[in-house]
Amino acid sequence: MRKTLLVASTALMLAAGPAMAQQKTIKIGFVSTFSGPTAVIGNDMRNSFELALDHLGRKIGGMPVEVIYEDDQQKPDVGKQKTEKLIESDKVDFISGYIWSNVLLASIKPVVDSKTFLVIANAGPSQIAGELCSPYVFSTSWQNDQTPQAMGLYMNQKGMKSVFLIGPNYAAGKDMLAGVASTFKGKVVGQELTTWPSQLDFSAELAKAKAANPDSIFVFYPGAAGVQFLNQYAQAGLKGTIPLYTAYTIDELSLPRQKDLALGVPGAQEWVNDLPNDANKKFVADYIKKYNGSRPSFYGAQSYDAVNLINSAVLATKGNLSDKEALRKAMEKADFKSVRGGFKFGHNHMPIQNFYLQEAVKDAKGDFVLKTVATIVKDNQDQFHGKCPMK
Repeated sequence: MRKTLLVASTALMLAAGPAMAQQKTIKIGFVSTFSGPTAVIGNDMRNSFELALDHLGRKIGGMPVEVIYEDDQQKPDVGKQKTEKLIESDKVDFISGYIWSNVLLASIKPVVDSKTFLVIANAGPSQIAGELCSPYVFSTSWQNDQTPQAMGLYMNQKGMKSVFLIGPNYAAGKDMLAGVASTFKGKVVGQELTTWPSQLDFSAELAKAKAANPDSIFVFYPGAAGVQFLNQYAQAGLKGTIPLYTAYTIDELSLPRQKDLALGVPGAQEWVNDLPNDANKKFVADYIKKYNGSRPSFYGAQSYDAVNLINSAVLATKGNLSDKEALRKAMEKADFKSVRGGFKFGHNHMPIQNFYLQEAVKDAKGDFVLKTVATIVKDNQDQFHGKCPMK
């Protein structure tokens, strides 16, 4: 009798196993900036992450999900501390987010050492694409140099013969200026790197640019700094005199404040809100509806894709998160509908994707919006993938 009961009990436990496994809660840590002047970016990323979860019925791979948001305060040491907390105390299954390249670089080692899967939703330092690539690190954004490289190609098309480069003195700023210089066929007549993120007065840099008398100026300043730069560019009498080309300086977050100052200033981007695929149409329409008329930015689009990438991997492995190899292979397939349309990974887990020319315009309602003007480059792969030891 006792043996019969033991067998019956064991059978019951085995039968209940799959059901119990389905009750596991997927835990995701999300590190971004939720305080200070650049909190608007972190909030947009969080909004889009939440919208993606709404579209998935608040589940990942059909399983309950918990997201733990952590504020890095735009400081590398804080970002590292929050990353370690998520791994060691919260024991998350995945980590996502990261706006800033210096914060990501400070945080990457504990992620890789713990074999926690990371889906980067913005930052793209060259090291992550190259020598620091990892089986556990994926990106739904880009490598920093790619977007300015596309802009450099467009500047060649416009016949620019010289350029003055201006950007912030941190990892991404250096990558941006190096990126445009790598494809621009003309002469770089000057370069200024400014204190980041505290400096919001660019009068000295603009004076130097004006004195150099270039055919063009290229600038990279995300967030509030981008608003200030466009104001001061116009105040210095350069608007309409020296053409301005940008990466990440004009987006859906800064445009409502830049308004007319953004008109006629082209930018490059891998996602624009009017890309004509069904996933993007739903994302943009539902974001506007959910967040009281606000429009999503590329930061948000990349965060939205991050959720769907994670979901695709959990679905493919039927929730078996202990099989790291199977999870990695599932994520490498990128089997989800991206808001940018086509999406595939290179061997370094960086997207191979199109880059578009975007310009600010006024729509029929008189609102300032960004629109796709042309495709600058198709299926672009970052230049650092050859340094990645993964094959």
